[in-house]
Amino acid sequence: MRIVLLGPPGSGKGTQSQHLIRSHGIPQISTGDLLRAAVAAQSRLGIAAKSAMDAGKLVDDEVVLGMIRERLALPDVAHGFILDGFPRNLSQATALDDLLQQLDQPLDVVVLLQVDNAELVRRIGGRRTCRNCGRVFNVFTSPPAPGETCPQTGGEHDLFQRPDDNEATVAERLKVYEEKTRPLAQFYDERGLLQRIDAEGEQDEVTARLEAALARATGTPLAQKAKPARKPAAKRAVVKATPKPAPKKKPAPKKSSLQSTLKSALTTALKSARKLVKRASKSAKKTAKKSAKKPVRKAAAKRVVAKAKGKRVVARKAPARKPVAAKKAAPRARRHR
Repeated sequence: MRIVLLGPPGSGKGTQSQHLIRSHGIPQISTGDLLRAAVAAQSRLGIAAKSAMDAGKLVDDEVVLGMIRERLALPDVAHGFILDGFPRNLSQATALDDLLQQLDQPLDVVVLLQVDNAELVRRIGGRRTCRNCGRVFNVFTSPPAPGETCPQTGGEHDLFQRPDDNEATVAERLKVYEEKTRPLAQFYDERGLLQRIDAEGEQDEVTARLEAALARATGTPLAQKAKPARKPAAKRAVVKATPKPAPKKKPAPKKSSLQSTLKSALTTALKSARKLVKRASKSAKKTAKKSAKKPVRKAAAKRVVAKAKGKRVVARKAPARKPVAAKKAAPRARRHR
């Protein structure tokens, strides 16, 4: 969205510009900042502006428009911009309109911030600017927050009052505004771009009125986030047709330490029993083999043969053996004779 903020000095144009920058990501284009940057860079336009300022003259409109043209060529203005402090008169408004038409970037809305003159005097008298970051505060309406630091130095804001912000010069500035800048309201009203808001009251209230004015001008609130585009019908059908993955199985509950100990002991006992059975089986087999290898006695063999022939065989009685002790005692007795 391309916006111009109009209003007398102290109406809050800078404060509301900062709100739009933070909330909506569109840059503020301040001609004062452009002039200072061009002079510091010693560009062609900066040198021309410096020569006019050193001579005590106003910077030519062509120089200012040239700076605006260069600024609008940067990529950060693709989604819009906020013009604050320009145009200041009908001549600048007409030249700006022509430039934006050439760049195919016409304005979307012009918002006029209306404030009573007595309130303007109080606001301008309390306005302070940070020397380092250039941010503007007001000791009455918008002082620095407690503990707030300057983004440039990391310390407290170094505030000062500009020479043209004292009460002695306010009346003259308001007179110039009434003569040259106020006619711009009619210029933009005739083109259907003007929105008027009451800029008095709490800052949040003024911000809400500004957002409402932007909504009336464009039909869509600037703070509203764009909804994501819907997927084509074919893609939606594919998404619906895609089967859902099977639900993952829940892991089995962990066993208690007692159950684990019992199971381990039972397994060990079973293994030991199997080993004992194997050993007993092997021992039995060895015994059977040894007994099979022993020679069969003759008597037993004869009985087997006789039995096979149908004869009865009487087994001889083996002669009784003398005890070993008797045999050993006989020679001893002979020696004693």
